[in-house]
Amino acid sequence: MNKLWFEKKSGVHGNGLFASQNIKKGSKIIEYIGDKVTKKEGDKRADKQLNKAKKNMNNGLVYVFELNKRYDIDGGVSYNHARLINHSCNPNCEVEINNNQIWISAIKNIKKNDELSYNYGYPYDSDYVDHLCKCGSYKCVGYILDEDHWPKLKRKKKS
Repeated sequence: MNKLWFEKKSGVHGNGLFASQNIKKGSKIIEYIGDKVTKKEGDKRADKQLNKAKKNMNNGLVYVFELNKRYDIDGGVSYNHARLINHSCNPNCEVEINNNQIWISAIKNIKKNDELSYNYGYPYDSDYVDHLCKCGSYKCVGYILDEDHWPKLKRKKKS
């Protein structure tokens, strides 16, 4: 199978992944891989990564992904290229979890050289203000939030 992506500097944040060819909607692009850890260990690693990011004033160093109710995947390893996919409020990809595998798949046709992105789906809690969005899309809400929470954010901005 030909690699559907390549890595290069991103206009959104750091390095990103880009389409190496036209990708059809529904295609599996890359698997999100890393260390399979318990939820407790995943939380510990995420907190450590977040604290490191805050100290370095560098956003985007948390790569712990929920696999299921018992386990997480810590994708903060050099061989996990999927960790480089940036968030967007107008994404061209989504996350699919099947058979204990995490895949990034196209939700629309993607043109060669387009940057791959998905909505990270962060919850609407007191920490959402710490996750500023830099996607630059016309749909950008300013924060890395699951789209389900956008109406709450809009109501808050109005008040």
